[in-house]
Amino acid sequence: MNGGAVAAEAARRRTFAVISHPDAGKSTMTEALALHASAITQAGAVHGKAGRRGVTSDWMEIERARGISITSAALRFTYRDHVFNLVDTPGHADFSEDTYRVLAAVDCAIMLIDAAKGMEPQTMKLFEVCRHRRIPVITFVNKWDRPGREPLELLDEIEERTGLRPTPLTWPVGAAGHFHGVVERLTGRIVRYERTPGGATKAVETELSPQQAAAELGEDYARAREELDLLEAIGADHDQKTFEEHETTPVLFGAALPNFGVATLLNVMVDLAPPPAPRPDVTGARRPLDAPFSGLVFKVQANMDPAHRDRIAFVRVCSGRFVRGMVLTHAATGRPFATKYAQQVFGQDRATIDEAYPGDVVGLVNAAALRPGDTLYEQQPVTFPPIPSFAPEHFAVARVADTGKAKQFRRGIDQLDAEGVIQVLRSDLRGDQAPVLAAVGPMQFEVVQHRLAAEFGARITLDRLPYTLARRTDAAAEKVMARQRGAEVLRRSDGTLLALFTDRWRMATIQRENPDLTLEPLIADTTAVPDGVG
Repeated sequence: MNGGAVAAEAARRRTFAVISHPDAGKSTMTEALALHASAITQAGAVHGKAGRRGVTSDWMEIERARGISITSAALRFTYRDHVFNLVDTPGHADFSEDTYRVLAAVDCAIMLIDAAKGMEPQTMKLFEVCRHRRIPVITFVNKWDRPGREPLELLDEIEERTGLRPTPLTWPVGAAGHFHGVVERLTGRIVRYERTPGGATKAVETELSPQQAAAELGEDYARAREELDLLEAIGADHDQKTFEEHETTPVLFGAALPNFGVATLLNVMVDLAPPPAPRPDVTGARRPLDAPFSGLVFKVQANMDPAHRDRIAFVRVCSGRFVRGMVLTHAATGRPFATKYAQQVFGQDRATIDEAYPGDVVGLVNAAALRPGDTLYEQQPVTFPPIPSFAPEHFAVARVADTGKAKQFRRGIDQLDAEGVIQVLRSDLRGDQAPVLAAVGPMQFEVVQHRLAAEFGARITLDRLPYTLARRTDAAAEKVMARQRGAEVLRRSDGTLLALFTDRWRMATIQRENPDLTLEPLIADTTAVPDGVG
């Protein structure tokens, strides 16, 4: 296939993630987008009544039980002759590291905010990652069918907190909790929404004339017109260049659960969201889209299908055409990697994929050699920048409850470490039977316990350690630290030595007494990253 054909296929791709604070409705939005694209026939509900379906993207038992997303999942579907690769992300702050990896693979993000709560802490944390990566952001103000804040107040907060200038594409008719519909600013269309039972099918949309809207919606429509005049007066209009340069954010209003405004969001993704672009390698040079195949591994997940007990590496295609069966080179080792078993993934469901183009996400099965951040390529060598790890703040010693399951325990720990579910630290003093698990948030420990028991038959006990922060160190410091209280040096599976401390005061005291001690923040690359990432 020639380069022009690859570029044309890339132009049809939209690869994006939905970011939000927990409970803002992210998984519900993911499901609603798939519903409106006719990829599914009935939407699930993460917080519905007993007997209703779970969301497509939440496949793990613990996710369905808690009603939150813990792992990232890739959903692929077609809409208006465009291929959407929607990478769902964990909805809980404890799994920010997984979200960070996902954001290394997307070209755009939908920032979902609660109409009543506005910009919440986890939303801001994930937005900062988008800012760092210069990922364009489309804002969707969700839950407008429930009581919430004034729309102009929310716009002010978005601009104040993010520094992006909001440019509303739709404007609500009716205050939050009294949602009638929206006015589309670019076309002037007035759309009234009608709820379907439980929001399980597409919402009914009726176009109204200005005269009909004035007669049927009265003061709510009159107020919306006044606010629209104000937006026009201040020039809050969409500009594609400033959007793609991460200076403005298009804003839409709606409600994912009853599917209000979801079809409009899909159309905005087709019309405004950027397609894949040449990606910079470790030297800063951008690999052209029509160069030979290259891809970035951003996620590794085992046992998604209990019947097969396999391991899938999710690869974002960065350049060229992927063909199933092609033999690639693993940049980290220089070894060949065969792609006989390649799949597209829709939640837990899979189908063989024979070809893919820039922007697509390919699932490579039985990819035991691959880890998040690895590069695969054909012909022309390339290595993309590594994906930084978050600095752990919670630590616990893991021990298998039944010593007869020691083999399964070791295999499971190594598997979860390779996936990036948890960071695993070891030392000669503690031994291999008692590794230290290092986590960004304590819920990661619950996932490890659940998966070790469910997938490997190895129940574990966890003994929490008093440490709260980690710094990179060296072998010379390891000897010094061995004599200190409230501190310890352990080795991460990638060979990095980490010095752990009970608190900043203890770290400062030790450093003051040993001024030559090497203690560096956990920064995995040469660029600045948000606080807590390293």
